[in-house]
Amino acid sequence: MDNDDYAGFSDNASFDEEALGEVYNRGLQLENEGDLAGAIEAYRQALEIDPADHCGITIRLVAMGKGEAPEKMPDAYVATLFDQHAEDFDEILVDRLGYCVPLLLSDALKIHAPGPYARGLDLGCGTGLSGVALVDLCGAMTGVDLSERMVEIAFDREVYEDLYTGEVVDFLEEFEEEDDNRPTWDLIVATDVFPYLGAIEAIVSGAADRLNAGGVFAFSTETLEDAAFADQPYILGPSRRYAQKAAYVRDTLTTHGFTVLTMEDITVRAEKGEPVPGHLVIARKGFKE
Repeated sequence: MDNDDYAGFSDNASFDEEALGEVYNRGLQLENEGDLAGAIEAYRQALEIDPADHCGITIRLVAMGKGEAPEKMPDAYVATLFDQHAEDFDEILVDRLGYCVPLLLSDALKIHAPGPYARGLDLGCGTGLSGVALVDLCGAMTGVDLSERMVEIAFDREVYEDLYTGEVVDFLEEFEEEDDNRPTWDLIVATDVFPYLGAIEAIVSGAADRLNAGGVFAFSTETLEDAAFADQPYILGPSRRYAQKAAYVRDTLTTHGFTVLTMEDITVRAEKGEPVPGHLVIARKGFKE
């Protein structure tokens, strides 16, 4: 799923939307015509208009060989991307791209860590696909997502006890309930979140902090052949999504007190008709065999 087409953002945008749209669309046209120098200049002008980067220009420039990949995608870009695709998200992801990670996760949990779980947290819950898949394993699910429109759709599925709009790492680090209680969970899941993060130390640390003793952290990643990473733990792949090296994922989990119960090779989805490889990971906090 991409955000090539400019579709506007919000009525209270803090930048000149008309100017941004004009410059960004010019950059797209120049890039498509093969004028990369002209496209880069236009994209950089767009970043000056909108430093928060709702169009994901930072990521596009990295893919063009201009600049180093940030540790995660810009929050404004991710929120905009999913707000714009919320209504047809399930059709795009499941029907067109063959995405079935929530079902794979449910099956893997039943084998390696069946629970049941009294309380679960769905990071990057989107429209609630993981909530639906895990409803028979978890008593009370909380969901959080950057996209307000996604959260609205997830609410209609009626599988979450609580739903919040926000960035997942910020939620793990800062969220408190109204009575100043800092809640913890027995199961934390994050499907299709790591491809937007790049660096994973913060989310793994946050999950460890929010899990009860013996709690489970389950998530998916995208990956590439080891040679593609060179000496980097993660890279921005050809699809402009982050891929993490398997050893980096394992080492980060171990550093933060997890034991990996399984790390399965999976096909995450399709990209231009080709399978996208990844891993399905289930890790337990403080568990020793």
